[in-house]
Amino acid sequence: MTQDMNWLRRGVVEVFPQPADVNSESLENRLLTTNQPLRIKLGIDPTGADIHLGHSIPVRKLRGFQDAGHTAVLIIGDFTARIGDPTGKSEVRRQLTEADVAQNAQTYLDQVRPILDFDTPGRLEVRYNSEWLSQLKLEKILELLSTMTVGQMLAKEGFADRYKKENPIFIHEFLYPLMQGFDSVAVQADVELGGTDQKFNIAVGRDLQRHFGQKPQFGMLLPILIGTDGVQKMSKSLGNYIALSEHPGQKYQKLQGVPDGLLEQYFELLTDLPLDRLPENPRDRQTLLAWEVVKQYHGETAAQQALEAAQSGGKEGAVPEFSLAGVSQFPVKLAYLLNVTGLCKSTGEGKRKIQEGGVRLDGDRISDVDTTFAAASDLHGKVLQVGKNKFVRLVL
Repeated sequence: MTQDMNWLRRGVVEVFPQPADVNSESLENRLLTTNQPLRIKLGIDPTGADIHLGHSIPVRKLRGFQDAGHTAVLIIGDFTARIGDPTGKSEVRRQLTEADVAQNAQTYLDQVRPILDFDTPGRLEVRYNSEWLSQLKLEKILELLSTMTVGQMLAKEGFADRYKKENPIFIHEFLYPLMQGFDSVAVQADVELGGTDQKFNIAVGRDLQRHFGQKPQFGMLLPILIGTDGVQKMSKSLGNYIALSEHPGQKYQKLQGVPDGLLEQYFELLTDLPLDRLPENPRDRQTLLAWEVVKQYHGETAAQQALEAAQSGGKEGAVPEFSLAGVSQFPVKLAYLLNVTGLCKSTGEGKRKIQEGGVRLDGDRISDVDTTFAAASDLHGKVLQVGKNKFVRLVL
């Protein structure tokens, strides 16, 4: 296995346990002395259709482990997604249907494909946790529940606040950390990756592995990416995100606007470039960041086109514009809009594309054929997309 540990330390907030905490070896020592690939777990719950750059951070670390010769175990939480991780939530999450989760799961795999090695034999396992969680009998569920007290569960981030505020906490939410932990048992994980908000859940996995006679996994915590507003964590609900599925020109534009104070963090977490060789000038750093990230997901040709569009004054990138003055009246249905913009040959084709999941607005997938927009101002500046190669920016 590789002797170079720089890739391992880059962008990592914490690895636990440390040798000083317990009488055990360090993760670095395990990596250096093992004579077989370690199993590196990353769980993704497909609770939505799209992934943003913040979600890519643990996936990139998973690729680092692959390149070092280890086995990435990517768990698609098709069962746990129906509950939803309660971490950081002030109220119970809406439970998704099996059909919702299945559609989201496929889009997730498509979006992480540019990051992970899907081709080298033995380097990737894609597992769905319904494989084992849907088979659990009541006897086993009771055994899982017996490993944790109510007091321990209420110590979890979010539960304590909700309890104090008398916001409802449902019993099925208590099952989530136990099910995520049981995933580690099912795949016999040696290391689990997650954001800093996942420490509780990863620690539960260690406890359950110990309970079932396995060697407890290491936990590796990675930072939560600050969004393009420079203030709050990257989130679709806050509008400060960059989706992996966005048009390269749009992605380039957003990355060029990343605040100066965040540039080094973005380089550290989203690229492999040496941090001691970055340009001095912040504008040059922004350009390099935009180039590198767009190249990762779309290739060098797309990055070059986005660069040339920006240099020529086309700050919106190489996305053709459509004037909403061409729409006869509002409210307007999305299917009609797809026809009038030329993205689809007819309203009927527009409906089919929506039903197939091939339509996005500013990177967000729209699957409701009855989607209607009340006014042109609701659409101004947004990119309407069909498939991978058809785009228009809607303008007043």
